[in-house]
Amino acid sequence: MSDLTRFSINQMTVRQLTLPELVAACRDLGVPAVGLWRAPVQEYGVEAAAKLVRDAGLAVTTLCRGGFLTAVDPEERAAALADNRRAVDEAAALGTDTLVLVSGGLPPGTKDLRAARERIADALTELAPYAEDHGVKLAIEPLHPMFASDRCVVSTLTQALDLAERFPAHQVGVTVDTYHIWWDDTAPEAIARAGAQHRIHTFQLADWITPLPEGVLNGRGQIGDGAIDMREWQGYVEAAGYTGSIEVELFNEELWARDGRELLAETARRWAENVEV
Repeated sequence: MSDLTRFSINQMTVRQLTLPELVAACRDLGVPAVGLWRAPVQEYGVEAAAKLVRDAGLAVTTLCRGGFLTAVDPEERAAALADNRRAVDEAAALGTDTLVLVSGGLPPGTKDLRAARERIADALTELAPYAEDHGVKLAIEPLHPMFASDRCVVSTLTQALDLAERFPAHQVGVTVDTYHIWWDDTAPEAIARAGAQHRIHTFQLADWITPLPEGVLNGRGQIGDGAIDMREWQGYVEAAGYTGSIEVELFNEELWARDGRELLAETARRWAENVEV
């Protein structure tokens, strides 16, 4: 297989594999890095997971996810902040310097997107210094506008940067995910802006396939199966100075129904075919 030095497999892409199975498959296939998710890591045990990946020589590129910071109710807001501090602790224990934030949707009974984004900024005022103290950067991920109501009121890279720029770049930056921004003709300019400020904290790939399946959350396509020119977007982030890992993060029921090791091998091949190394 081609050079996989910069390839990272997000755990959600092959969620049918247990963490030990994923680590073993990465070792056997020469995959150097993983992006982890909190729920399976917590189920396995954070310290045990950290030892497992460390002993296998795997780098942890990201931990997903923190966020959901738009609550109005004071108790819900306090609970969200506490959970995000735990997420920072977990990221530090796992040896990754990047915690991906999915900001949260509109709270029930509200319709004010701007106010929701301001609550994210208020929360980051508390979380960003805490993350810095633990050697962790926060990476705000804009999600496609179809998720604005229930999952993420930050829909464009420009909106993510507008929030991130209130804080030092070593505290808060952005996630560039092709699935969520490929449609936006202002995104290349925003990538350049983010790169100039050293705020591109992670770069993720997923393809856009149509028709979207029922339950669009799990509609991410395998690399090369959809409408997105991955090399074009890689060109944008690298022209902006990004030299880090390129992580594949897929949510797809059909892919999850397959053999996980075979899917990982296929994903590594597709990555090699669709990025410049």
